[in-house]
Amino acid sequence: MIVWQDAEIGPVVHKARAAAATSDAAEWIRHDAPAGYEALLVDGHAPGEAAHPFSEGAVDPEAPVLILYTAAFEGRPNGALLPHRALLAQGFIHMALGLAGRDDVYLNCGPLFHVGTLKATLATFMAGGTNVFTPRVDAAELCRLIDAHGCTGAFLLPPTVQAMVEANADGHDNLSTLRAKPGPESWNAMVTVDDRPLPRSGFGQTELAGIVTYARPGDQGRAGRAAPLTRVEIMGPDGRVLPAGETGEIVVRGPMAMTGYHRRPELTATRSRGGWHHTGDLGRREPDGSLSFVGPMTRLIKSAAENIYPGEVEACLRTHPAVADAAVIGVPDERWGQSVKAVVVLREAVTDAALIAHCRDRIASYKKPRTVEFTPCLPRRGDAVDYDALDAAYGGGGYPGTGGP
Repeated sequence: MIVWQDAEIGPVVHKARAAAATSDAAEWIRHDAPAGYEALLVDGHAPGEAAHPFSEGAVDPEAPVLILYTAAFEGRPNGALLPHRALLAQGFIHMALGLAGRDDVYLNCGPLFHVGTLKATLATFMAGGTNVFTPRVDAAELCRLIDAHGCTGAFLLPPTVQAMVEANADGHDNLSTLRAKPGPESWNAMVTVDDRPLPRSGFGQTELAGIVTYARPGDQGRAGRAAPLTRVEIMGPDGRVLPAGETGEIVVRGPMAMTGYHRRPELTATRSRGGWHHTGDLGRREPDGSLSFVGPMTRLIKSAAENIYPGEVEACLRTHPAVADAAVIGVPDERWGQSVKAVVVLREAVTDAALIAHCRDRIASYKKPRTVEFTPCLPRRGDAVDYDALDAAYGGGGYPGTGGP
């Protein structure tokens, strides 16, 4: 079953449907057609489609039902294959921890390609709550939806919160149903500050369909402890589980782990070796048993909630005919945590705006450089780019796990 919306993205959907080799059993439900989705809920089929009920056949829990793309550790985006069991497990974890319930009304204003908002969407659905969707982040519209539907939760980043405070400065929309993290005093006065003693999100990945550790008051490690249904360990390069105090790779076992990467058998074998999901992230177990996230095993830029791998942006820059070489670093950003800066060697004249536009047209917009510096050559250690020297020369820093912004 495919639920889709004609408004704004209809032509793209039609083109993709014509090109795809879809199963005859696929049922296409237009969400914004008159009574289309509502008819499905009532009758079990959409207008104009075969009148058959939902299949009652057995479902293989290992069958992938969702692909989410991530480029957290590779320049090439990888499609994480998430099976039925992984999504169900994350929903049950949310409910068990009191993070989703039948009375929740969740405002889906985050990108559904990001597991940070998708996990809450699915958990709300499983718990029998209500999901409210909006096609884009517009501060005034978010305020209106909260007022109209009594939304109790939402995926909101600090810049969005500030924009909502400005849009609702006169208080014309009632936001008091929203349980939100503390923010500016003007924000706290509009919403219900969520001071419930609930566990806080800790460590997670797209490949794990969400979060697998949660922090509770008193935990020494900010990542907290393993969630229900989950085993999390710190492992050394030799495959040995390390004792408290030693730093190693965070590895995970549990039903929420992906089945592998789409058409990446070698990478799948590497990340699932020994029966563990190898996260590629470094961590440490504290003396009280809780976990600390140390940092990625490879350099990573984090802008707001998005992970950006420099290699993907560099590869895109090098496709421009004016670029002879390029390197990408993260620079501290008061608003977003980090922003992307490109350091470029040219073979012919080009503007920084042209290079930024070149990337925006070819990769996700949030990955494009915000600033570009030009240099006659890149510093190197042997054949490899010396990123530490680039950071020192161009203000790089704030990488995850380093204590930066």
